[in-house]
Amino acid sequence: MINKKLLNKILMEALSTGGDFAEIFIEKKRVSSLFMTEGKLETSNSGKDFGMGIRIFKGVYSVYGYTNNMEEDSLINSAKKLSKSIEGIKEDVNIDLNEVKFQNINEIEIYPEDVKKSEKVHIMRKAYNAAKNYDSIINEVRVSYSDVKQEVIIANSEGLYTEDERIRSRISIESIAEENGEMQTGRMSPGASMGFEFLRDLDVESYAREASRIAKTMLYADYCPSGKMPVIIDHKFGGVIFHEACGHGLEATSVAKGNSIFAGKIGEKIASSLVTFVDDGTLKNEWGSLTVDDEGTKTRRNILIEKGILKGYMIDKLNGRRMGMESTGSGRRESYKYAPTSRMTNTFILNGESTLEEMIKSTKKGLYAKYMGGGSVNPATGDFNFAVMEGYLIEDGKITKPVRGATLIGNGGEVLKEIDMVGNNLGYGQGMCGSVSGSVPTNVGQPSIKIRNVLVGGREK
Repeated sequence: MINKKLLNKILMEALSTGGDFAEIFIEKKRVSSLFMTEGKLETSNSGKDFGMGIRIFKGVYSVYGYTNNMEEDSLINSAKKLSKSIEGIKEDVNIDLNEVKFQNINEIEIYPEDVKKSEKVHIMRKAYNAAKNYDSIINEVRVSYSDVKQEVIIANSEGLYTEDERIRSRISIESIAEENGEMQTGRMSPGASMGFEFLRDLDVESYAREASRIAKTMLYADYCPSGKMPVIIDHKFGGVIFHEACGHGLEATSVAKGNSIFAGKIGEKIASSLVTFVDDGTLKNEWGSLTVDDEGTKTRRNILIEKGILKGYMIDKLNGRRMGMESTGSGRRESYKYAPTSRMTNTFILNGESTLEEMIKSTKKGLYAKYMGGGSVNPATGDFNFAVMEGYLIEDGKITKPVRGATLIGNGGEVLKEIDMVGNNLGYGQGMCGSVSGSVPTNVGQPSIKIRNVLVGGREK
């Protein structure tokens, strides 16, 4: 996209006022999206974006700017303007960019742009029909499809030059059940760091029927009772609660500034001995996987909590300086318009030895959260609030009836210690995570887990 000679000039200009590190992030992105409702294709959008971000460090001070004017004079002038924010003494610097090539961990078989739109629409219509025909109670079905191709170049004043290509594909099915003015929604959104082969191999009709099943089940469900009780959270997207309640608190973005309940606690027991919590960006073709992060550091498997003991954090370059620690390949950003910071990739709890059936049988009275919805957390305190998309009462060791309107309320630091059973059925769910560096694709995962005591918000009919 831009030759190394020009990149070298830009980096030298960025360091001209005494900065001690400079970085360039160049991005070329193509995005395609389709949306269907009432069995008809409503919108079809595609777009391209191309631009550069420039970042300069002086100790732990950082400045960032970006441009989509890719003319040579404009790029050098952007670096010059940005460097004026740095006060220091210019030192003699010699930058020799050496290309580092990494084997892409996400192999692509079929590039989405090579697939006709008609085939994409055909798959969407299969999903729509399966969801809509599930039951007459399903009033509306929305199906969306998207694919992204992102090509990046990362270069810095330490001599790094590397390129990476990222392809992601996803389909989302939302079913709405309605009766007597009441509505409930079910949603399934599988995705992967794969090309169109992901959609061709996916049983979209099964996902579509599941979305409708959830909507119908919750429409006829009673309201959930409130109070403290044992809660069993099922596998796959159930891991979103620990992505939010624990994962964000282990990002250096919060830790480096002391804005996390887990700051300064490496080596301490912070969770049940049954919990080993991992962030792994190297899993082949998983939704959150990357060959290199957005700072050009190779991704890796980071053990965050091991058998209840805090082992480490997710760290980017700048916060690594603040903490006196190396990057863990966790620097991520939505696009060239954002400076990177520490973010999750594929974050999950490892398998335990229990089964879901054993957990249910061991519970006299509690809640089974089959599917989790959205939620929020305060990393500084660990306090969280999460909606349950599909829930059931457990009575005398058996699942009895569906309940709706359930919310899990608690504190991440406390809940980690309350886990008393971990299942053997690890699975993943896909989502988009927002933070100061924008929205990035992240995988959440876990086996089924049982939490001894959690506050459940709800209301009786």
